[in-house]
Amino acid sequence: MSAVTELLQQTVEGVGAGAVYASLALALVLIHRFTGIVNFAQGELAMLSTYVAWQLMASGMPFWLALPVTLAVSFVGGMLVERVVIRPVEGAPELTLVIVTVGLFIFVNAAAGLIWSFTVKDFPQPFPDGGIDLAGVSVGWSTLGIIGVVAAVMGLLYLLFQHTSVGLVMRAVAANPTSARLSGIRVGRVLMLGWGLAATVGAVSGVLVAPLLFLEPNMMGGVLIYAFAAATLGGFDSPVGAVVGGLLVGIAETLAGAYVDVVGADLKIGVPLVIILVVLLVRPQGLFGRAAVERA
Repeated sequence: MSAVTELLQQTVEGVGAGAVYASLALALVLIHRFTGIVNFAQGELAMLSTYVAWQLMASGMPFWLALPVTLAVSFVGGMLVERVVIRPVEGAPELTLVIVTVGLFIFVNAAAGLIWSFTVKDFPQPFPDGGIDLAGVSVGWSTLGIIGVVAAVMGLLYLLFQHTSVGLVMRAVAANPTSARLSGIRVGRVLMLGWGLAATVGAVSGVLVAPLLFLEPNMMGGVLIYAFAAATLGGFDSPVGAVVGGLLVGIAETLAGAYVDVVGADLKIGVPLVIILVVLLVRPQGLFGRAAVERA
């Protein structure tokens, strides 16, 4: 395999991994846009949804039927989290909100371990084995499937936000909750809807990553770090930035592991941390984010 072909192969693999990071980063961005909260429990909520899908399949339900059921459960669960856990501390200092989401992280992780144990479980691969060969570059069906699913999620969210009345209301709340409330919009219900959508998108991430790893309560810890890097790179107020950031982080991680000897396979987790640090120092709002403007 030539050097160029090897580079293209690593890039394709990075795009596949980046698509998973992008889906969880998209969930983080949705929460932040609607509430201003950085949800540290987003990965654990995705993990919990993945266990729901596993349980449905263990009871005999086929994957492509278990998936929509899981997404529906995740949507309702996300709305309940907003109403029961987040709503009581609405308007509290940022540190309080951080502590609440970290507490939710710990609770969900412990609850999953209590219900399903911390034993590693296999999660079925929804896409067929094998792939296609393009000029010496092998692209697996699983990689194409992951990219296709994330693209479909992005397309559906675009249609929702840009071409429906519900999306218009959600954009109004994201832009200015106070003005939206004065206009008669039920902001509380819109925030519940935003958390439900974020939980649904996060569930997609969990279901996509579980076949690549093993299903266990701590499986999303590393993915969450990459998703934070993606959201930071793209901008926490930009859904498009989350997707672009996820792809760039996936490519950077894969190339660093393949070509930087000091990184290798063991230290790839350091790549997103370096990306977060550099972005915060150079362009805190991210590539697609807007800098906050305060008027005196």
